[in-house]
Amino acid sequence: MKLRLRFWFEKDGKPVLGKGGAEILEAIDECGSISKAAKSLGMSYRFVWNYVEKMENRIGRVVERERGGRGGGGAKLTDLGKSILEEYLKVQKKLEEISESFESESEGKI
Repeated sequence: MKLRLRFWFEKDGKPVLGKGGAEILEAIDECGSISKAAKSLGMSYRFVWNYVEKMENRIGRVVERERGGRGGGGAKLTDLGKSILEEYLKVQKKLEEISESFESESEGKI
């Protein structure tokens, strides 16, 4: 039997960061641009941009952007962006450990 757990962070009852958002922040951090992050995730630039904007409207700036142009633009996580992603990943790891523990303890019982 498998235990499935889903979670997200909320502020004032509104979602701020869940699995998809964490994947977006990770991709921006790794790729160094919103456009490249969107492409690597198979998402549209507009979707990723809107997701980041919605998050920032709720908690503050999570991505620092540089305008594009001849030399190209870029994006990187702010300290807040890095912090919320780090906390999300910590909780995710703990929940995965709980899920694995449940699976091994319940094996053959359920």
